[in-house]
Amino acid sequence: MQRNSKGMYDVVIVGAGAAGLTSAIYAGRKKLKAVLITGPNVGGETNSTNDIQNYPGYEGPGPVLMKKFWEQAKKWGVEIREQRVLRISKAKDFLLELDNNEKIESKTVILSYGRERRKLNIPGEDKFFGRGLSTCTTCDAPLFPNKETAVIGGGNSAVEGALELARIAKKIYIVHRRDVFRADEVTVEKAKAEGKIEVLTNHVPIEIKGDKFVKSLIVEHVTTKARKELPLQGVFSEIGWETHTEMVKGLVDVNAVGEIIVDAHNRTKTPGLYACGDLTSIPYKQTVISAGHGAIAALEAYKFVTGSKGHD
Repeated sequence: MQRNSKGMYDVVIVGAGAAGLTSAIYAGRKKLKAVLITGPNVGGETNSTNDIQNYPGYEGPGPVLMKKFWEQAKKWGVEIREQRVLRISKAKDFLLELDNNEKIESKTVILSYGRERRKLNIPGEDKFFGRGLSTCTTCDAPLFPNKETAVIGGGNSAVEGALELARIAKKIYIVHRRDVFRADEVTVEKAKAEGKIEVLTNHVPIEIKGDKFVKSLIVEHVTTKARKELPLQGVFSEIGWETHTEMVKGLVDVNAVGEIIVDAHNRTKTPGLYACGDLTSIPYKQTVISAGHGAIAALEAYKFVTGSKGHD
């Protein structure tokens, strides 16, 4: 691999969702020598939300909000490169190996490349994502007042999501492939006692149907193979997420679900290496929270680079 000809960076930001773009804005304003490395999915998970109603000062499509983030990051002069980071290592400073056979060096690194949702891998999933199919009940439940919905999954996020929907929606199906839930028993019992919720255990989703938006979900019994079509307007896939940490193996610790463990200052176990956004152990995966922690990570990187004390 060839070395980068631009010399040592103060900070490399990996990922361009709400967290990474906010880090870039703050790094640019602090006059750090910074580069933002991103794939084609600028805007991250926020791009999948068509109607944001809980970001202070903004209501509207997620992609429009992320375009504002993007333009503001470019305004402050951060270098932007559309590449992929293969590996990050550290001796005195950090060395990042890129997919174009190049290596770059930096005093600090901010990880903000998000996570990937586990896919249902059924017909209609891609077509209706953001058009009635959501992977975030907390984000999108308010969009389904008096609607019929389904939550797919058997963990706490699925069952708690169904209970949250019960305050808003007309009807909720919980579709779970097993007869035993992974969710806490007390939460499951509460869901079973809720009149709006119908529990379909030993069922798997087969197809999401509709025209412009979701109109029904076809489910199949795992043993009998009997199918039924559930008329509804919303489907919430709560089957989990995957966080990829191979590129920073040995530099970070992860929790039981694979998220990068950070402290209140977004620091990982490796000095100078920060993480923010959905890939971290910080709860509540929301755009506003990712943006806030992106700011914290950049301010901490500035402190690390300059040796300054205290908090801004």
